[in-house]
Amino acid sequence: MMGSRWSSASPGRRRGPELERAILDAALEQLSTVGWNALTMEGIAAGAQTGKAALYRRWPSKADLVAEALRTGLPGIGEIPDSGSIREDLHLLCVRARDAMHSRAGQALWSVLHECDHKTAERFHGVIWSGLQEPARRLIRELVLRGIARGDVRPDATGPFVVDVIPAMLMYRAKVCGSEWVEGDIAELIDEVMVPLLRV
Repeated sequence: MMGSRWSSASPGRRRGPELERAILDAALEQLSTVGWNALTMEGIAAGAQTGKAALYRRWPSKADLVAEALRTGLPGIGEIPDSGSIREDLHLLCVRARDAMHSRAGQALWSVLHECDHKTAERFHGVIWSGLQEPARRLIRELVLRGIARGDVRPDATGPFVVDVIPAMLMYRAKVCGSEWVEGDIAELIDEVMVPLLRV
């Protein structure tokens, strides 16, 4: 009877997507506690309550596993509803980008970039580009074109540098200055830089 009760309480063996999610979550958790240099496949396997073989079947190296954990863990910015104002549209975009940078995956990404060597860092720069910078640039371009159609953005504000300003400032101030991008910083960026740049 005891044995029967024990086996019914034991968790079933995880497979497929469920196991992969547990491994990726364990990788992010380990990154936040021990950092990149002390991170091991053994530690990730222990955190996910699985064997190392399950990791190596899916990812040939620590860098491969961490890149996927960061890529899938970064929250998306999402679509920006039309508020009727370029200022409000860009403000919401900045808040969402800031929140993505401050997410568990975003914080882990910054710690990885500060610890790993130059060659490995290049790989993770691609995660920043595909997960944060390029989606933000695409959305800013859409918001600017929407503002032009509405009439609250000047018609010639379509150059490539216009869509680079917000992502560049967010990254620069976060990485170089350690800025937390509180509400006042976001409002200042929009009101003192972006609105004067875009207004008719």
